[in-house]
Amino acid sequence: MPQLSRRSFLLHSARRAIGVSAGLAVFRWAMRAGAAPPVVAHRRPLELCLVSGSFEYHSDQSLAVLEKHLAEKYSVRCTRAFAPSEDRLPGLENLDHADCMLLFTRRLTIQGEALDRVKRFCQRGGAILGLRTASHAFQHWLALDKEVLGGDYQGHYGNQLLPRIEIVGSRKDHPVLAGVGPFTAGGSLYKNPVLAKDVTVLLTGRIPGHTEPVAWTRPHGGGRVFYTSLGHPDDFHQPCFLKLLVNALFWATADMESRAEKGARSP
Repeated sequence: MPQLSRRSFLLHSARRAIGVSAGLAVFRWAMRAGAAPPVVAHRRPLELCLVSGSFEYHSDQSLAVLEKHLAEKYSVRCTRAFAPSEDRLPGLENLDHADCMLLFTRRLTIQGEALDRVKRFCQRGGAILGLRTASHAFQHWLALDKEVLGGDYQGHYGNQLLPRIEIVGSRKDHPVLAGVGPFTAGGSLYKNPVLAKDVTVLLTGRIPGHTEPVAWTRPHGGGRVFYTSLGHPDDFHQPCFLKLLVNALFWATADMESRAEKGARSP
């Protein structure tokens, strides 16, 4: 059987709706053929809740760029929870039925039921994508960085040095990196000295004298988490960055139908 083109398969599978059994069969064939684990599309559109509130990085505008990109090219339905102020985050009820949460807030001061809603989503093993300031997303839950994302945010290097983003060689075949190549980030390099032991680092950022992890995955609560410290407004106009986010979305949600199927079979 000929070798599967990973890039072609990812694009193909992200755009077509296939059944669970067919998707699992293709997954097993790809593994036997030596290809990277494929992204398995869902029979219904994925529902992605965009949680925005990083005013310094103009997250509303940046996530609107991503939303448009997803609507034009993929079977993804986006809902919004956009913060009008640091202490308000309407729209979080969308998390109750979302497949994935994309979190891009910075030190919001929400408390009570609003913050509990985010915590419940994380605890139930929902797929999570964290961008840039998600490492310090909520002032009253700074532990989210270590507990959920697996990070160790300790500030950042100077804004005058833009990091070169490079693929970790041993992870070059990871499905999140399909079609992603080296590029220069639009914002400063974050410091993350001690990551959780179960993270898989995919990308690093390099400036003179320093190299830091800038994108990784980890399991959490039975679900999948992807985090990147990238997310400057300029990054959203980089094809490699958009490709990274799309890949991460489909990777993080790829096992959800099989998990639901297992749950349905359980007594």
